[in-house]
Amino acid sequence: MPFVSVQSLTKSYRSATGVLNVLRGLDLVVERGEMVAITGASGVGKSTLLHVLGGLDRFDSGTMTVGDAELARMSDQEIVAFRNRHVGFVFQFHHLLPEFDALENVEMPLRIGRIPRSEARPRAEGLLRRVGLGDRLTHRPGTLSGGEQQRVAIARALVMSPALLLADEPTGDLDEGTADHLHDLLREMHRENGLTAIIATHNSRLAAICDRVLRLEAGRLAA
Repeated sequence: MPFVSVQSLTKSYRSATGVLNVLRGLDLVVERGEMVAITGASGVGKSTLLHVLGGLDRFDSGTMTVGDAELARMSDQEIVAFRNRHVGFVFQFHHLLPEFDALENVEMPLRIGRIPRSEARPRAEGLLRRVGLGDRLTHRPGTLSGGEQQRVAIARALVMSPALLLADEPTGDLDEGTADHLHDLLREMHRENGLTAIIATHNSRLAAICDRVLRLEAGRLAA
C-alpha cells in the first residue's frame, strides 16, 4: 500500500488580478521508503505541493492520504498534531532561531511535543553528532557556516523520528561542494531512518541520487 497517495489534487490562490490555479488535478503515489525528487521551473508550484503534503496548507479538492491519515477529513488541530509528530521539514533557508544554539534549536520540536528534557537533550545531541556537528553544539546559527546551519536543520527535521521528510530546495543556497556533502547526508539519513522523502529541487545532482524524478508542469506531475 502506498505511503503517500494523492488523487485529483487542486490548489489555487486568489490575488488582486484573479485566481491563480497552481495544482490542477495532480496525482502522486509514493511508496513507503522511497526518496522522490520533484523538479520543475521556479514558480511552478513545487513549494505549494510540499506545503499541502505536509499539512502546512489546505488543498481545494481531491484526496490525499499520508500513512493512515486522510488530511481532508482532519480538523486544523488534528493536522497540527499530525504535522508535528509525523512530518519533518527542511527548507532552503533553514529558519533556525538565532537566539538559541544548535542543540537548543534541534531540541525545540521535542520540547514543543512535551518530551522531558532528560530524553530530549540526548536525542538532539545524538543527531547533531551524527550529522557531524558534535563540536558545534553550543554555537548559535550566526557563528555557523551555511552548510553547518543546514545540517542543524536536517537534525531538527529528524529529531521527532518522522515518517515523512519534505525538503524544499535544501541545498539551493550552498556552493557545489557543500551541497554535494549535504546530498550524501540526506541519502544516508533517509536510509538509516527508514524515511519516505519527497524533495523539491533544481539541483540535478540531488535529483540523481533519488529513487525517482518527477517533473511538475502545468499543475501536474510527469516522470
